[in-house]
Amino acid sequence: MREALQDPEFIAAHIPEGTPERKVLYEDPELGFAILAHAYTGAKSSKPHDHGPSWAIYGQAAGETIMTDWDCLERPAEGKPGKARRLRDYSLKPGDAHLYEPGVLHSPRRDGATRLLRIEGVNMDRVTRLPYEAVEG
Repeated sequence: MREALQDPEFIAAHIPEGTPERKVLYEDPELGFAILAHAYTGAKSSKPHDHGPSWAIYGQAAGETIMTDWDCLERPAEGKPGKARRLRDYSLKPGDAHLYEPGVLHSPRRDGATRLLRIEGVNMDRVTRLPYEAVEG
C-alpha cells in the first residue's frame, strides 16, 4: 500500500480529485475484503470507533489526517454507547499507512482536503457498528 500511495499515477487513476467520500474500488467475492478510495474537500472528524469484527488499513494519499488512538473503557451495551479515553494523537501524511486490528478504537480528524486509500477486511457497508463516546480521565 505504501508504494501505491507514493505513485502519483496510481493516485491520479484511483483517487483523483472529486472522488466521493467513500468509493468501493474492489471487493473480493471470495475473501470479502474491500479496497476503497476516500476524498474529503474540507474539515471532517469522527467519534471513536472500531470496525467491528474487521481490521482496516488506512493509507494517506494526499493531505494530512490526525489520528487518535483510544483506550476502550467500556464496550457498548443495552442501547448505551461505549466509553473511550484518548491515548495519543499522530499524523498520517502522504505515503503513510496504519493497520487497525479488530476492536481497536481510533478516530480520524481532517482539517483540510485529504484523499486516502483504505482496505477493510469486510465491506463495512454491511456491518453494524456500535457507538462510543469520549470521556476525560
